[in-house]
Amino acid sequence: MDNNYQTIGEFTRYLKLMFDTSTKMRNVYLKGEISNLKIHTTGHIYFSLKDETSKINAMMFSSSAKNLKFVPQEGMKVLVHGRVSIYEATGNYQIYVDNMEEDGLGNLYIEFEKLKKKLQEEGLFAEEHKKPIPKYPKKIGVVTASTGAAIRDIISTIKRRYPIVTIYLYSSLVQGEGAKDDIVRNIKRANEDDLDVLIVGRGGGSIEDLWPFNEEVVAHAIYESRIPIISAVGHEVDFTIADFVADRRAETPTGAAEIAVPNIGDVIGLINNYKIRLNGSMKKLIDLKRVKLDSLKDSYILKNPIIMYENKEQKLMMMMDKIGSLMKHNVEAKRLYFNNLKNNHIFINPDELYKDKVILLGHILDKLELINPLGVLKRGYTLTYKEDKIISSVNDVSKNDILKIKLVDGNVNTKVIDKE
Repeated sequence: MDNNYQTIGEFTRYLKLMFDTSTKMRNVYLKGEISNLKIHTTGHIYFSLKDETSKINAMMFSSSAKNLKFVPQEGMKVLVHGRVSIYEATGNYQIYVDNMEEDGLGNLYIEFEKLKKKLQEEGLFAEEHKKPIPKYPKKIGVVTASTGAAIRDIISTIKRRYPIVTIYLYSSLVQGEGAKDDIVRNIKRANEDDLDVLIVGRGGGSIEDLWPFNEEVVAHAIYESRIPIISAVGHEVDFTIADFVADRRAETPTGAAEIAVPNIGDVIGLINNYKIRLNGSMKKLIDLKRVKLDSLKDSYILKNPIIMYENKEQKLMMMMDKIGSLMKHNVEAKRLYFNNLKNNHIFINPDELYKDKVILLGHILDKLELINPLGVLKRGYTLTYKEDKIISSVNDVSKNDILKIKLVDGNVNTKVIDKE
């Protein structure tokens, strides 16, 4: 019975042998878009080829890669020839490419990279300009085609996750001629309405199908939107300019719906958790207040309120007695002060005070008279001036000098005839 079972290695080698011996597998022609590109230092090239539905791993050895007439780029459309085999270590199948040519769409990728660089330098991708997506939106707008899987996936996902939200569809062309202008027009229309968030996108497709979302006018419309925008263009492996400009990028339209709204179950769980916490907090607060109330109810004062009144009354009486005592003391002190004033010698004999002052004034005048230079003149003395300076020595004058002699009742001008 055990002979029927193979090891993984045996089975993988068998499959590899089938691939390697198949004529069709040794001569495979494929076309697709390069993704996950890695050019090794050895010259080997590792990448994936993808279209709108599938993806295959690819490898090109350096011996074949050196014959390429172009430099492979991420997102470039190519035509390849090679053989398909199984990589035994992982069991994955891949194509070993011996020849690769551009598919004629490489210019679109070059244009994409050029616009991406330009808009990045202009700041349209900057994180500081990105608006937050509201946690609990009420109104959600969707700019996409009215028919197709994208809108169906978005609506079904939102209704399942958060049925209380209202969805507004802004039906738009999403590929072909005129799509870019229609997308811009609908983004501007949505900004005239009272929306919380806007989803802009479409389902997967080729690079040509997704190209309207790589247009500069669409990028500016997203950047200038007042409403936060979630970009949902193509599948997980697809990237457009709109993804870089938008406030959030979703890998799929379904992913955009999941970003736009919360899960109603999670919201209800959060609300229930808040209710439990609130009830617990309220119960704790009520218990604390009840303990405080019981403490107050059992307090001596509440049980004997008259005691508090009596204590306050006694304290008031003591204060009144103290105030009365202080007032009586102050009155007695003032009475004593005025009695002293009333019995003062000056108040009893005010004339004696006046006489004392007159005698004192006479003494002061006598002293002033003694030092008054005019008093000396009354006794026959004089003052002699020369040019308004008092002469105190005979040496201060000369013959013929004009002098002024001051007497008690006037001045005499004289001339020096001689001096001794």
